Amino acid sequence: MATIASLKTNSSATIEGTITAISPPRRVTTQRGETEVADATLQDESGTVQWTLWGEEIKQYHVGQKIKISDGWVKEFRGKLQVSKGRGGTVTVQSK
Repeated sequence: MATIASLKTNSSATIEGTITAISPPRRVTTQRGETEVADATLQDESGTVQWTLWGEEIKQYHVGQKIKISDGWVKEFRGKLQVSKGRGGTVTVQSK
C-alpha cells in the first residue's frame, strides 16, 4: 500500500486516508454528458491528495470517513496530483 506522499503521476495505487473536506458539487459536461463533480481531500500520515468524486459518489462519502482506494489512478490536474477510482478500482469505507 502506498502513502500519499509516494504517489506518482500516471500510475495506479492503493491508498488509505481520511476524508478531511469535500467541496460543493459543480455541474460539468463530459463526453458522456452532463454530471456533477466534487473534490474530496484525503489525508494520511504523509500528506494530502485530492480525490475526485463523480455523480452519485458525491452522496456516498462524508468528512471523517476513513477509506481505502484499491487500484485507483493517479494523475496531475492543474499542477496538482489527484487520485480517482478509475475504471477498475474500488473504494471501501473502513470507518465513519
